[in-house]
Amino acid sequence: MSSKSSSPQAILDGLKQGVVWGAAALAVLLPPVGGARTALTPPSATAPLAAAPRMPRFADFGMEVPSEAARHVADWVADSGDNQRMSFVIVDKRDARVYLFEPDGRLQAATPVLLGAAAGDHSVAGIGQRPISEVRPEERTTPAGRFIAEPGRNAQGEDIVWIDYEAAVSMHRLRALEPKERRHERLASPTPEDNRISYGCINVPPSFYDAYVKPSFDRRRGVVYVLPETLPLNEVFAASYDVKSKYRQSNVTARAPS
Repeated sequence: MSSKSSSPQAILDGLKQGVVWGAAALAVLLPPVGGARTALTPPSATAPLAAAPRMPRFADFGMEVPSEAARHVADWVADSGDNQRMSFVIVDKRDARVYLFEPDGRLQAATPVLLGAAAGDHSVAGIGQRPISEVRPEERTTPAGRFIAEPGRNAQGEDIVWIDYEAAVSMHRLRALEPKERRHERLASPTPEDNRISYGCINVPPSFYDAYVKPSFDRRRGVVYVLPETLPLNEVFAASYDVKSKYRQSNVTARAPS
């Protein structure tokens, strides 16, 4: 029996039929030209996740129990960075106490201090150019506010930290020049009422100055926040805010339905 061979025409017809079937299959799989196309969305094109809210930062007072005003200002400084990465000091005039912080808001140390004899939150204009003998009792105030403090020396050559150079207000070691003023006894007393004796400067124990103030301000500047005693706190520190309330409100806003 002889085998049947395919003719050239039969082979050509078979190829044409295959092309027709292939075109029909592509027509089913592919959309028509100009028609709508559904593109797969790559993972990178999906909407970004909402950034996690920043956590509040608080000053660390350690074992100290500060006044409400001192904590308010210290927390605000720690959270806002108002100290510009410098060491900072909180002077609480009502409690006659100083708190010295690291730039990150951790307390280094605290101590009782002596302050201006007169109550008040302003310095008299031009008082820094007048001799001490001409300063009247009611003018012996420690001004309130935010001060960029820097190291310096007084007229006697003693190293000090200038708080308000124009008003001649500084932070320095306690000097008992007049025995009748009993400055050491006043500093050691348990109450702040008798800590008002200076001409406006902030007197700290010599050991505290040498151990903490001098290293923190040696050839460096810092920020000193002197709390008011007669003016409202939010008037002197208008930019300050309550850290807990701010973030509580932020969380409520973030969760509110749109």
